[in-house]
Amino acid sequence: MNPVPFLRAYRPADRDAVADVCVSTADDGGDSRARFPDEELMPTLFAAPYCHLEPELAFVLDDGSGRAVGYVVGTGDTAKFVARFRDTWIPRVAHRYPAPTTPPSTPAQVMVGLLHTPERMILPELDGYPAHLHIDLLPDFQRRGHGRALMNTFLTALHDRGVPAVHLGMVTANRPARAFYDRLGFHEIPVGDPGPLTYLGRSTAVKEPAAGDGG
Repeated sequence: MNPVPFLRAYRPADRDAVADVCVSTADDGGDSRARFPDEELMPTLFAAPYCHLEPELAFVLDDGSGRAVGYVVGTGDTAKFVARFRDTWIPRVAHRYPAPTTPPSTPAQVMVGLLHTPERMILPELDGYPAHLHIDLLPDFQRRGHGRALMNTFLTALHDRGVPAVHLGMVTANRPARAFYDRLGFHEIPVGDPGPLTYLGRSTAVKEPAAGDGG
């Protein structure tokens, strides 16, 4: 009998599996190992701090055998999260990724610079969307409804906490991701000088999907 994937809360034992999902999807939705050979780097920015600082908002897709093959992580209050990132998270990882002292010359150095500037997450245009999130699934588990289920679980958790709206930043070139978010009811939020990103937002109220609407 084949294992049946299911959603559950994140557990500390999921750390390595969540990091693997992050690395496997961090290059515009594809594997990032060629671009970022240090496999700890991308999870240190985009997955691990959320699991550490706000584990109650971390959920995984279990493949049915105990292995996390997808996740959604985030925060209900971006401003407070940034403050905790600065005060708590950076000191935990700065020994491995010290603050840059020269302009970046490689993609990895750009990411280390982002690690040390968490205030970049606070934009006035996003004030009405206090929560933010990151969601990733291994390719074999995409387009099977698991992404929508993860997102709805996260949105419900936010809604239950009284958080009205959520945003995310996605690489504009990642068109499959944009199609996924469009199906989930996200809309574009105009942001001055967004760089390579597009910002999307929506209410945390969960609506039932239309017939045939996957994710």
